Amino acid sequence: MSFAVVTEAAGVDAMFLKKQIEARQALVGIVGMGYVGQPLAIAAHQKGFRVVGFDTDSTKVEALNAGQSRIQTIPDTHILAMRQGGRFHATGDVEGLSRADVILICVPTPLTRYREPDLSFVEHTSRALAGVARPGQLICLESTTYPGTTAEIVKPILETSGLRIGRDIFLAFSPEREDPGNPSFRTANIPKVVGADDETSRELANAFYGALVDRVIAVPSAATAEAVKLTENIFRCVNIALVNELKHIYSRMGINIWDVIDAASTKPFGFMPFYPGPGLGGHCIPIDPFYLTWKAREYEVPTRFIELAGEINSAEPREVVNALGVVLSTRKRMSLNGARILLLGLAYKKNVDDLRESPALVIMQDLETRGAKVSYFDRWIPEIPMTRAHPELAGRKSVEWDSAGFAGRYDAALIVTDHDGVDYQQLVDALDLVVDTRNATRNVAVGRERIEMA
Repeated sequence: MSFAVVTEAAGVDAMFLKKQIEARQALVGIVGMGYVGQPLAIAAHQKGFRVVGFDTDSTKVEALNAGQSRIQTIPDTHILAMRQGGRFHATGDVEGLSRADVILICVPTPLTRYREPDLSFVEHTSRALAGVARPGQLICLESTTYPGTTAEIVKPILETSGLRIGRDIFLAFSPEREDPGNPSFRTANIPKVVGADDETSRELANAFYGALVDRVIAVPSAATAEAVKLTENIFRCVNIALVNELKHIYSRMGINIWDVIDAASTKPFGFMPFYPGPGLGGHCIPIDPFYLTWKAREYEVPTRFIELAGEINSAEPREVVNALGVVLSTRKRMSLNGARILLLGLAYKKNVDDLRESPALVIMQDLETRGAKVSYFDRWIPEIPMTRAHPELAGRKSVEWDSAGFAGRYDAALIVTDHDGVDYQQLVDALDLVVDTRNATRNVAVGRERIEMA
């Protein structure tokens, strides 16, 4: 069915909205101004759109309106340029979204303590939008979730407004694909998957994202787009679990897994490198697989492979702690109880200030439970903020880099995050035991006998 025919059947003039999008006259509203929302706002602004950013955090709203991102991987200059251009402002008043022509939902989708989907942020946002929605708006969910969320959760809530999806307002799903800290990929040059359950919503969503990014991949339904995002991250989760398991096997054989992966990567076909580590972190890979395993129960389909990968990766932080304990015992004849440990890196991956689901927090807490005295160094995270899973660690501060004084203060260093800009040779020179979970010391030439891989 062509867009013109669908438009005639719709309750509003959808063609008018499409023309607004193509002319960059549409006002774009973004709900959630974090690691996903801010890059989207910047991309939309750079393409000529007017943008309003909504967030319930008043301090974040104030910072954005003052030209500050509060995210280290997003320079303040980007936010300041938007403010000075006069086409961006942030607000904590949901009424401000009633004027938006396109609304993007970028809110968290965490797990509950029982590893079940927590859609409370999506549901709350949908109810808030239902209260201010007007005919002619396009609403796109970007938050990662299980197949069916857009149709089964968001749509019914939005329709409590009395407006009908596909006739009065339009609804699509387009999963975020941000990779914070990656200099090669920004919102505009990452292909965007877009799915919707009616032709008009699909056409409008394709038109909007086509104006925002270099390439749009249209899929038949919102559920398909939701499944695409889960598949991408489950693929990574399973392969990381595999190399973590291989790491343990090869370690017993005296083989360095990093040497194996480097050599295997020379094969020009049939192999893609994945790397082991101290556990999974971030807002996607540790969480997304459990969204699918939960939904699969509704269809009585087992997800043994996915669940096994989750178990392996979830156990890795404590495997690292166990390995550190063994090395301390064999090398220094001491136990974790009373050991002074310098933990290098708290962020879930290098060169970001993102602590979400970071395995470093699990490792720190486990070490201290076993009696170790733990300090940490991370220039990206000078102070641990409040987190849902580890509130007792909030307020702890990074030590200053003082390699000359490390020897007298620490029994061992444990590298958890391999940030750039850290002098690992200095670290190895200062301490007689460095346990490396990321191969961060690969270029250390002197004192390699002091390094243990874990």
